[in-house]
Amino acid sequence: MNPFRPTALLLLGLSLAACQEEPPVHGPLRQEAYVWQREWSPAVRESIGQARDLAGLAVLAAEIDLRPRTPSVIRIPLDGPTLKSYGRPVGAALRVHAFPGRFVDDPKMVQYLQNLVRDIVAEARAKGLSLSEIQMDYDCPEWKLEDYRGLLLSLRPSAAPVPIRFTALPVWLYQVRAFRKLLEVVDGYVLQVHSLEPPHGPGGPIALTEPKSARAWVEKAARFGKPFRVALPTYSYQVAFDAKGKLIGILAEGPLLSFGEGTTVRSATSDPQAMAGLIRGWTEKRPKELAGVIWYRLPVAGDRNNWSWPTLRAVMAGKAPQPGLRAEARRPEPGLVEIDLVNGGSAESPWPPSVQVRWSNDTFIAADALAGYSLRRDGAREVRLGRLGGGSNARDRALRPGDRRVVAWLRFKVPTEVQVELSPPAG
Repeated sequence: MNPFRPTALLLLGLSLAACQEEPPVHGPLRQEAYVWQREWSPAVRESIGQARDLAGLAVLAAEIDLRPRTPSVIRIPLDGPTLKSYGRPVGAALRVHAFPGRFVDDPKMVQYLQNLVRDIVAEARAKGLSLSEIQMDYDCPEWKLEDYRGLLLSLRPSAAPVPIRFTALPVWLYQVRAFRKLLEVVDGYVLQVHSLEPPHGPGGPIALTEPKSARAWVEKAARFGKPFRVALPTYSYQVAFDAKGKLIGILAEGPLLSFGEGTTVRSATSDPQAMAGLIRGWTEKRPKELAGVIWYRLPVAGDRNNWSWPTLRAVMAGKAPQPGLRAEARRPEPGLVEIDLVNGGSAESPWPPSVQVRWSNDTFIAADALAGYSLRRDGAREVRLGRLGGGSNARDRALRPGDRRVVAWLRFKVPTEVQVELSPPAG
């Protein structure tokens, strides 16, 4: 017996294992975004026109509810002119709501989805669009992944020659055999690492993505050896709990409703600084399988539950967004001065607690405060605007990037020079 043979074999095995490990890569990430609106409004079209920083888009094309016996679908027609002029890859996403049965037991349901995919591909072709992908967004229970594999396999001929991909939940990664088989029948996938847990109790703010977990899931996904993108959040929503801590409402759009006395409202938010940290880290070093990031969702003017373009652009560059609040005096007509607060930065800014306004002569006539401020006369040529107590609408507690709000007006007998100063927070 050669006493050195086991050692030599061990060293050989370690050497082979080291050779098989793929070194990490670095450099800029490919970044895309979802367009998830059901209507092609002027604001959506305008936002797509601003999306030149992005490498592509995934557009919501259909929402399908398979729970009733007869499936219901909301089809969002593809806006051919807007997407063609965009000039970058565009994919179509299909959101499939929970399906109580198994696709293998329901061939009519499978055929329904096949026809829907075929119709979307045909629509794109008729409008002169070459789709980059069909993306299936279906939160399949882990125990039904094998059944989901069968569905995806059956959809490939309907999508051809368009690649078919799916959205994966991190919990699927622990079903190693089933997930590996799932990957065999698709061209790639998107790992969703946001909004994975329902809100529990009226504690503090809810983070939509925990960066440490997101990094760990990306590393775990990379071990399957299949290229994938990771979906990161840009949105927020409000959650209301009653006095006993019971969930009574979730609001993602529109003004926050009044739920009555004893209601606690929490915000579920995507943290721009945390997301910028993920981008910086993956730019410096990432698994080669991580093919890019896709943001949910595209900034659109008027969407108060989503980041603005300045915030997204800063985060895409791996930079923590910063507010840039300033006060400006405007003169829309002789003798009238309006005081604006302007956020020229890339992050939300809290409303300043006070604004000092001074002028140079004795021609003052009248003034009033707006937008949640009160006015106090501090002298013959000076007034102070003080912030009143905040209301229940969390989205009115900050000035978003690009916001301009009139907070006061002053009337003088003659045109007068006015100086405006933001007072620092008390304490």
